[in-house]
Amino acid sequence: MKPTPVRRILWVIAVLLLLGLLMAGLARAQPVHIRDDKGREVSLPRPPQRIVSLLPSLTESVCELEQCHRLVGVDRYSNWPEAVIAKLPKVGGGLDPSIEAVVALKPDVVLMSVSSRASDRLEALGLTVVQLEPKTHADVRRVLGTVSDLLGVPRAQGSDRLWRVIDAGVLAAAQSLPPKAKNVRVYFEVSRGPYAAGEASFIGESLTRLGVRNVVPAALGPFPRLNPEFVVRANPDIIMIGNRSMQAMVPYPGWASMRAIRENRLCVFGPGDSDVVVRPGPRMAEAARIMARCIADKAS
Repeated sequence: MKPTPVRRILWVIAVLLLLGLLMAGLARAQPVHIRDDKGREVSLPRPPQRIVSLLPSLTESVCELEQCHRLVGVDRYSNWPEAVIAKLPKVGGGLDPSIEAVVALKPDVVLMSVSSRASDRLEALGLTVVQLEPKTHADVRRVLGTVSDLLGVPRAQGSDRLWRVIDAGVLAAAQSLPPKAKNVRVYFEVSRGPYAAGEASFIGESLTRLGVRNVVPAALGPFPRLNPEFVVRANPDIIMIGNRSMQAMVPYPGWASMRAIRENRLCVFGPGDSDVVVRPGPRMAEAARIMARCIADKAS
């Protein structure tokens, strides 16, 4: 009996679905070879299926690459996307996690920052460690690519697509600002100290793209610790504070004399927004929108 057009279409669809499943299976089975930010070559027989992430920006990157289901544990600060991350075991801080808790999860790979002190102990116990630490926009793009490769997600559908979304979002945030915001002088504090976001940091680069001027020059490094008097002398037009600690509200000596403080040109981001603006990862476009709103509101 000659097949009907409908049957022929169904057969074609079935064949295409089967080919798609086969190709996905082959992709998952492909060996992984990457280089992490410690300069180490990491090789795995296939993309990891059980991942512990000890850095919030890396946790978010895994999820934005649509691989949240591979996470089996995270550090105490990873909290987004909340619907998924809230259900996962917490293994302590990123710099000093509970080694026993990490090992108990039997991960194929542990993602962590370059500055973590736990890498040697975890490797001595036979775990595969990948250390990544983005500090600039270029770093974020590179790290997203490395994570994409580690997960076996083709860059065209993974990191490259995600970076285009981030880049377009930052551009849109810049275009949303009124002319009065042009060249406004901004100081951004990332944590009590004060530790600032310099021009060379990913936050500083976002501020530059928003068309404002950072009072902390690149020569001081990405996140320098400053003498509070430095900020008084710089006398910024707007102050942003991305510190989740309530200590952010405690004034530094001499700051009351600054125009930004006297005229309430100060944005103290709450815990949710602070998490967004200080993490170098897939939510950087949202971070740019948050900072743009502050600038538009406080610029004279």
